Amino acid sequence: MEMEITLPDEVPVMTLPNVAFFPQALMPLHIFEPRYRQMLKEVLATNRLFAVSGLDQKRLGESGEFEPPHRVASVGIVRACQKNADGTSNLLLQGLCRVEVLGIVTDQPFRRIRVRALPSEPVADPAENTRLRVELARLIALKQKFGAPVPAEMAEFLRTVEDPEVFIDLAAFSLCENTGLKQKLLETLDVRRRLELFARQLRGEIDALRLRRKLQGGLPDERISDN
Repeated sequence: MEMEITLPDEVPVMTLPNVAFFPQALMPLHIFEPRYRQMLKEVLATNRLFAVSGLDQKRLGESGEFEPPHRVASVGIVRACQKNADGTSNLLLQGLCRVEVLGIVTDQPFRRIRVRALPSEPVADPAENTRLRVELARLIALKQKFGAPVPAEMAEFLRTVEDPEVFIDLAAFSLCENTGLKQKLLETLDVRRRLELFARQLRGEIDALRLRRKLQGGLPDERISDN
């Protein structure tokens, strides 16, 4: 059963390094810090919503900046939560929507931010986005064929996803290994551009894998230095 969820103007947030959280994605989290334990207690007692933002490494050295968040993050809903005997919790957060971080309201006892929803830009050519989705699926399969660590279950699931926007968000979250590109994909509201950016990255990775295989010849990985 689907529920109508209204995004509040303010939400709690976890600011994490090397993370870009996407709509539709499922993110397991282990909650152990006292501030986040308190946050989770409030979240579970209210609307089960909080945001996950990447830590903006470029702003870490700026005066007065504590755990600076990226400008674009995602709000998710707690789908499942298990509290452990030691007071920590394991939960599963599902992404709902992109948001722009308008400002930090408070850092005590945990961080709250002001947000506004960022919908994807209207699709100018649905057929083109569908073509790009098919091409991206082909590239993912090709990368997998070359022996890259592509989770088989995710690759198989993506083959069932027809919506280009859902496809690219799940693919970016699960398969993009470049944290900087991952954040850029999160910030890109044009679905077509999002698909093109990730496809370009995959082509580069596949070219590198092809070259490695050519240079390696028939030697196994542990003996590549003998070539």
